[in-house]
Amino acid sequence: MTAHFLAQIGISWVVITCVVVAILLLSVGWLRPAITACKRVSATGIGSVAFFYGTSVQAELFEPFDTVVLEPDSGFDPLAHTAHCPYAYVSVGEVTKQRAYYAKMPKEWFAGRNEVWASTVVDQTAAGWPEFFVGEIVGPLWERGYRGFFLDTLDSYQLVAKTDNERARQQAGLIAVLRSLKARYPQAQLILNRGFEILPHVHDQVAAVAFESLFGRWDQTNQRYGEVPDNDREWLLDQARTICEHYRLPVISIDYCPPHEEARRREIALKIAALGLEPYVTDGALQTVGVGSAALEDIARPTKVRFER
Repeated sequence: MTAHFLAQIGISWVVITCVVVAILLLSVGWLRPAITACKRVSATGIGSVAFFYGTSVQAELFEPFDTVVLEPDSGFDPLAHTAHCPYAYVSVGEVTKQRAYYAKMPKEWFAGRNEVWASTVVDQTAAGWPEFFVGEIVGPLWERGYRGFFLDTLDSYQLVAKTDNERARQQAGLIAVLRSLKARYPQAQLILNRGFEILPHVHDQVAAVAFESLFGRWDQTNQRYGEVPDNDREWLLDQARTICEHYRLPVISIDYCPPHEEARRREIALKIAALGLEPYVTDGALQTVGVGSAALEDIARPTKVRFER
């Protein structure tokens, strides 16, 4: 309508076209900073990710990262640090006595022990467990300002479920827990640690999937670092292929390396990134700031996930 009016008053269509093009170019220029800022996040949906379970969180150290998974008992205030996308670490399959909600859980919900981590395995089929998980564990974190949750120990049921039927029942319980969480908090963003068996049923409710130890691993029992065997890595890459190709979800590999071996950390992160996966390489206790894709911005990364072995 504006162009037609200008033509009526004697301004040529050539001039009008030039003006319109100039306006569009200026608009693109004004938008460029916003596009650049969002580019890294939109590439994977979560951007560069860090995991830190220390008790003292120095937010400025995580400035290069877009998403940071934190131990909620650290006292970190997500409402005071809106520059990041903070996720709270939440254990689904296990609980330790140090958690405030442990004393509220009926003992019949406890199905066994994980001696390596000194924790108790939770029976995912227990009546009332999904409601308790959402109300007593996630609810207080939501009130504190967390909108993202990293769901860990999703395969701990395998320590106590020994038959196909028992495993199927535990998996159904996990699915009920996740669906209850999303029903109460539809806007909650979820990152799963493994959970490969339940992913076909909940993939549309999660933002990303993580697993540990593609190249470097931590042996909690013997308190030492080590290399990942080829067959273990190939199995994980098969899982990553399914997640990326069938569910179109970003995949994060959390690898472990001594904190003083900076060159080795970067080397592992580069290997993970070269596969098109989101890397994070840290110490075995996740107490130091590790190396993620934010430190690899100068490195060309594949446009699609690769799975060469």
